[in-house]
Amino acid sequence: MAARSQLLRTVFNGQQIRKLHELKKKDRAGVVRLREVLDDRLQEIKKAKTWKHERVLTSPQDTKVKVRGAEGQFLNFCANNYLGLSNHPEVVEAAREGLKNYGAGLSSVRFICGTQTIHKELEERLSKFHGREDTILYGSCFDANAGLFESMLSPEDAVFSDALNHASIIDGIRLCKAQKFRYPHRDLNELEHLLAHSEARLKLIVTDGVFSMDGTVAPIKGLRNLADKYRALLAVDDSHATGFFGETGRGTEEYCGVAGAADIICSTLGKAVSGAAGGYTTGPRELVTLLRNVSRPYLFSNAPPPPVVTASLKSLDLVENSGELRQRLRENTRAFRAGLQAAGLTVAGDDHPICPVMVGEAPLAVDLATGMLERGIYVVAFSYPVVPKGGARVRVQISAAHTTHDITQAVDAFAEVARNVGIVKP
Repeated sequence: MAARSQLLRTVFNGQQIRKLHELKKKDRAGVVRLREVLDDRLQEIKKAKTWKHERVLTSPQDTKVKVRGAEGQFLNFCANNYLGLSNHPEVVEAAREGLKNYGAGLSSVRFICGTQTIHKELEERLSKFHGREDTILYGSCFDANAGLFESMLSPEDAVFSDALNHASIIDGIRLCKAQKFRYPHRDLNELEHLLAHSEARLKLIVTDGVFSMDGTVAPIKGLRNLADKYRALLAVDDSHATGFFGETGRGTEEYCGVAGAADIICSTLGKAVSGAAGGYTTGPRELVTLLRNVSRPYLFSNAPPPPVVTASLKSLDLVENSGELRQRLRENTRAFRAGLQAAGLTVAGDDHPICPVMVGEAPLAVDLATGMLERGIYVVAFSYPVVPKGGARVRVQISAAHTTHDITQAVDAFAEVARNVGIVKP
């Protein structure tokens, strides 16, 4: 045995190691080809000036953040932290208690040994919050959308999707075998034409509640009317509405004055509600039961970590028990929009804290965002393929945690930089 062990050590430490070193120095042929192909694609992205630069935060998510390699703090106007709960002391403490009492994670999917009492409590709370029969938790809303369409629709069915729906809806629809139709953005006439000519067993209309790149709101009342007229279902991704949009934060359908309009809601726990992670689908009990049995992102992904779950529960407490944050968010949003319009800038969208400052051409949007960063305002430029060609913009997102001074400072900086780069004439 001793001789065998010595032989194994000799072989591994000698020739075997030399071969590993040789592989590191010289790529395999397949890897060489991969590098060539990917390098061409990466150069195309750089040439199109759509390269994504990741700035690294060295502080918690908040209205003021620190960025690696830069001095001082930046006013953050590009997070989905609509209610300012991402670093709220009560939410952080709830996450800490979840970690202490339930551990860091489950090391399991839900149906094996990954369901704790807090997971069931959060699902029950979300069902009650939305006024639906049942809810299923996912690791993200992307997973919720990825698991919905393939699970509930067959080749006998049809899905009708808004042209500007989120990528997670688009990818989820690609996975299913249903008949697929896309209607122009918020175009009820074209949608009705498609519905009227469909003989599908199930007809599912799916839309973002609020469209994340434009800040526009789906015509929920009109969609509900069409769904009723043509015996269809209505599904809404309310990720940019849950917790803060509408009088009590119940989302787009409440904002539009048609509570209960959606048959199915998919949403997130990674934006206004705690800002950590997680998503869910809420709706008819039979649908949720089906998803627990066949939805692949649910069946093959670990359960949401306990700290995320307890942080979300505390965030729901704050959402349900106080309207002050929502009122402050509405006031900040209106002040910012009015300020930029007075400065001669075009702000797209409806009365929503997503405030896209429309520029048109990608280089100009980059110049605007860069100038804002130089003045301590953290915003990001978006261009094709994230948005349509010619629709480049700097997307601003307002938070309830922003002060009046923060809003004024951002408006003044936008006005100055816009003049300097030629977007607004002096």
